[in-house]
Amino acid sequence: MNRDRVADFLFEIGTLRNMRRMQSQILPESNDSIASHSFEVAIIGMILARSENADENKVIKMCLFHDIAEARIGDANFIHKFYVQADEDKALRDQIADTPIAEEILAIINEFEARESKEAIIAKDADLLDQILVQSATIKNAEDKKLWNENSAKDLQTEIAKELAKALSDTNPLSWVYKMAE
Repeated sequence: MNRDRVADFLFEIGTLRNMRRMQSQILPESNDSIASHSFEVAIIGMILARSENADENKVIKMCLFHDIAEARIGDANFIHKFYVQADEDKALRDQIADTPIAEEILAIINEFEARESKEAIIAKDADLLDQILVQSATIKNAEDKKLWNENSAKDLQTEIAKELAKALSDTNPLSWVYKMAE
């Protein structure tokens, strides 16, 4: 193992905690970072994988690594994607080159992008559910929240993800706090 190369990789991945997700351009109340997003997506992915009897380990890895190339190419929101083309594959290949996990990460991300396996579908559902989770806590206008959540939920594939999207949309983001005070 090339320790210096791994150290560089880890420092680069650490920059994701400083990178705000670009949805904040549209929704300034959102202060979500790429690192926090990936962490939450991994937890959602584990729950979905367990519910769907899928390979939890693979789903968690897909969720954790699905946005690491954004350390190099940035996070393009849905508006940017109409105009900007980034070479995410090249960024990812360059980023993980000469690390002991390069082959595995490349295979996992390629599977995630293909959206053909059960695990990739679940990982993408987790990614979409995090959009609902974060925005449910930040969008104050009820109509905007409803439209955002419907738009995020329209591409969900698994029934459990669809059920969870409804629960996230219907639940007060602070209900867990109020239940503790009962």
